[in-house]
Amino acid sequence: MGRDDGGGGNSAYGRKAFKRSRAHFADRITADGRDGWPVTAGRYRLVVSRACPWASRALVSRRLLGLEDALSLAVADPLQDDRSWRFTLDPDGRDPVLGIRYLSEAYDRRETDYPGGVSVPAVVDVPSGQLVTNDYQQITLDLATEWTALHREGAPDLYPRARRDEIDALMEDVFQDVNNGVYRAGFATGQEEYEAACTALFRRLELLARRLERQRYLVGDTLTEADIRLFTTLVRFDAVYHGHFKCNRWKLTENRVLWAYVRDLYQTPGFGDTVDFDHVKRHYYGVHTGINPTGIVPLGPDLSGWTTPHHREELGGRPFGDGTPPGPVPAGEEVPARGLP
Repeated sequence: MGRDDGGGGNSAYGRKAFKRSRAHFADRITADGRDGWPVTAGRYRLVVSRACPWASRALVSRRLLGLEDALSLAVADPLQDDRSWRFTLDPDGRDPVLGIRYLSEAYDRRETDYPGGVSVPAVVDVPSGQLVTNDYQQITLDLATEWTALHREGAPDLYPRARRDEIDALMEDVFQDVNNGVYRAGFATGQEEYEAACTALFRRLELLARRLERQRYLVGDTLTEADIRLFTTLVRFDAVYHGHFKCNRWKLTENRVLWAYVRDLYQTPGFGDTVDFDHVKRHYYGVHTGINPTGIVPLGPDLSGWTTPHHREELGGRPFGDGTPPGPVPAGEEVPARGLP
């Protein structure tokens, strides 16, 4: 997600048609290094915003797979200026590893005057300081399949080969109607455009609820990439999409199945411990000036329900398959539990 995914910067949101830009830098980091970027422990740095659902996929995958030592992490400020993602959370306003103030500097080292905006997640080559990829659709799939030599012992198989067709089809539906659907509704410039996106969104959510009423996870009896991609939208739903993006036919807390499902994931190590509701709210309400010109950040919603019992374990399922949960969050990567018990 970047400051001008919708075209023209944050002030243009809600004033011109929204279109999700494709990743311009689609090189892949692979075990055989076929794109010139071999998987190597310590060589790359993952740049994220905890506000961004697309970047949050990479945060969850990295935790579940135990790649913290192999792939270092840079967290950008949830608030942006005209140069987009910045490292003002770090001492002296510079990323301590890359030595840059703005993620755009890594983009510029790769290609000057590239088309599109500065988006996260992004993977940067530390030795050269160049961006490697901002392909938000492919990054997590490669973490699951190409980085296996660096996975922790007991890491789950998030993209099992035997279920990939089913996972891919489900993820495409979720992307179109849910992940991207909330944005199409929120940044719509006309009533008809908004209603089409909002209708498709809630139709898909109802279909997903029916599926999840019978099974604990989206595909099979273990966590997969499909669950990660749905989670990062659902966890933001009541906090920002319901009000800020006008996706308000009902709140997630009002849907018995989806509310229990997302709480189950939130309470699973590797999911909720990557979520920062403060960053989420400050970014959406403070940055999208085209649809929230005052920049006022709402006080709600009440977050205390996230840690209440969900009872989804009664459906069975093995979250990590034959593996184990990830260990504690590494020092320095903890997320403040603002608003949570």
